[in-house]
Amino acid sequence: MPSLRLLFLALLMEKGDSVCRLQGFSQPPELFQDGHLLIGGIFSFRTGQDYVVNTFQTIPKVRKCKNFNFREFKFAQAMIFAINEINRNPEMLSNVKLGYKIYGNCGTMDILRAGLALMSGLKEEFSDENCTKSETVQISHFATCACLSNRKEYPTFFRTIPSDYYQSRALAKLVRHFGWTWVGALAVDNEYGFNGIAAFIRTAQEYGVCVEYSEALSSSDPPETLQRITQIIKLSTSKVIVAFMSHREIKLLAAALYKQNVTGLQWIGSDAWITDPSLTDSEGHSILVGSLGFTITKAEIPRLGEYLRQLHPSQFPESQFVRDFWEDVFDCSLNQTANPQKQPCSGFESLQNVESKFTDVSELRFTNNVYKSVYAVAHALDNLIKCDGGKGAFPNRSCAVLQKGKPVYSIICLKCPPEFWSNKRRDACIPKAIEFLAYNEILGTLLVLFSLLGVFLTLITTLVFYCHRETPLVRANNSELSFLLLFSLTLCFMCSLTFIGRPSEWSCMLRHTAFGITFALCISCVLGKTIVVLMAFKATLPGSNMMKWFGPAQQRLSVLAFSLVQVLICILWLTITPPFPLMNMLLFKDRIILECDFGTAIGYCAVLGYIGLLAVLCFIIAFLARKLPDNFNEAKFITFSMLIFCAVWTAFIPAYVSSPGKFTVAVEIFAILASSYGLLFCIFLPKCFIILFRPEQNTKKHIMGKTSNSDIHY
Repeated sequence: MPSLRLLFLALLMEKGDSVCRLQGFSQPPELFQDGHLLIGGIFSFRTGQDYVVNTFQTIPKVRKCKNFNFREFKFAQAMIFAINEINRNPEMLSNVKLGYKIYGNCGTMDILRAGLALMSGLKEEFSDENCTKSETVQISHFATCACLSNRKEYPTFFRTIPSDYYQSRALAKLVRHFGWTWVGALAVDNEYGFNGIAAFIRTAQEYGVCVEYSEALSSSDPPETLQRITQIIKLSTSKVIVAFMSHREIKLLAAALYKQNVTGLQWIGSDAWITDPSLTDSEGHSILVGSLGFTITKAEIPRLGEYLRQLHPSQFPESQFVRDFWEDVFDCSLNQTANPQKQPCSGFESLQNVESKFTDVSELRFTNNVYKSVYAVAHALDNLIKCDGGKGAFPNRSCAVLQKGKPVYSIICLKCPPEFWSNKRRDACIPKAIEFLAYNEILGTLLVLFSLLGVFLTLITTLVFYCHRETPLVRANNSELSFLLLFSLTLCFMCSLTFIGRPSEWSCMLRHTAFGITFALCISCVLGKTIVVLMAFKATLPGSNMMKWFGPAQQRLSVLAFSLVQVLICILWLTITPPFPLMNMLLFKDRIILECDFGTAIGYCAVLGYIGLLAVLCFIIAFLARKLPDNFNEAKFITFSMLIFCAVWTAFIPAYVSSPGKFTVAVEIFAILASSYGLLFCIFLPKCFIILFRPEQNTKKHIMGKTSNSDIHY
């Protein structure tokens, strides 16, 4: 079932001074009876609620539930019936009175809120001197998820219903029995649905049954999710649907399909909804006619029917649901002010002569599981009380010592969940600290400042070149490629900023692809300038027309082509297995590192490898042209810049692998900034120095002194 529908808690109550206060608001139980030991229950008295988008700017309010589910209300009354039976039995739990706290819910958030309320307590103030609680035993009549059979993960969970492992295989055999080999699969969006449908698909494939689609839905999902799944079913070719869901999701789906006039479907259902009588009154129930599935064996509970017919609102004066239930059954109003359109109830209404789904005890299946669950807890508590010395279930065969104000169960040391860490006293789990390279820490701030400084220096260099764009030095150094290189360097400095801050889905994809494309553009420009240097002096040889084949148009095309290769690599990376945010809990035991997973290391290696290939190619060509008669040593500057670039990224690999946590990101940012500064200073700083402080060298005559062809613009 999508949740632990019945949660049993043994709590001791005592009066005293309040020392702990509950933050936020408490959710009161629907049905309550005091006792020495309290048993908690969670049931879905209603089946629907309006969808609301929480803004997380205020504490989410309890959403109003609608519709009725008499079967779930019967479950709760069966629990109360069993508790009352046990309290009257002198052979069980003598001198101990059982009480109960029962919650009604209609959605995932309600179930979680009720579960947490039962686990942590409901009072605004606690009287216990020790506010911590030990592990709680949970017994479910409805939770069939096979995942709950894992004793390591759920050591205190028990149930009175079989695991879905068997039901999933049985449903697959049922599908094969009727010869259906092309089916659709639907699951409720939680572990119950995912595990159940996964086990079904595995078994179905063994039997040669193919699954056309597999989708998940929750009653708390936005309407768009329901519409999307409805369209999938409507457009699919398979007419057999296997649904591991609760009655809440099936009602929503049936109503949506009914409105779309989708008919001719054969439903195969899990036991969570296949026998729920409330579905017969729901909108679009005709869609579900003829559904097949398995359910548990029915049983009889003596005197339960008589007890149910004695129900009266006066027994539960604080319960709004009981009042609503009563008004719905007898079509009258217990509160004329609240419901003036209905006639007031006479006070003589009785369920004795009413035939309804609530009073019907001919099909007691899950109801019997509830009944057995209560007795399982009662027998366990009774054994603890009657334990003889040396025959107990605790260490050294000892018995439990019911001490006032202390839990009746022994303390068991358990491993904290992955997101939590034990406190200093080792008696509670506290959330692990979350760590990532943030803007407001010293390291993050320094890296931001260096990034912005690089942007500023690049813009200053661009301004200097633009103001002197008609001078021989700028013209002789291919002004178009120079400006494009400066633009790409600006992007390189800015892309380092995407590595700082809390990783998110978009930032993880942006940071690595932006880095790869901007650096590919940058090195492509440098490569273009290097080829121009080599071609320019080859063109001075007699009879050579080399520059004819590598003019301005060819230069632009080469830069575009080299950059497009990296763009294609990044598109493939993002399409197949894009980077995504990851909570790394393995690196440190006491904190969680938020980082970006590459999705696939092949994508990241391809991006780095292509940049490295361009850099090595650029270095080789620049090295070959280093002794050419270039008056401004363009080839030598490029050679030196590529030497720095390759050295930085070669050193980056071992530093990246060995850096722990957030320092891994810092190393990557440092490599980006160092290589960007290297390109900026090596290629442009000497030229800016001549332009600003040696203007006498920025003349055509000076260039002609060392260059044989001064009219070549490269």
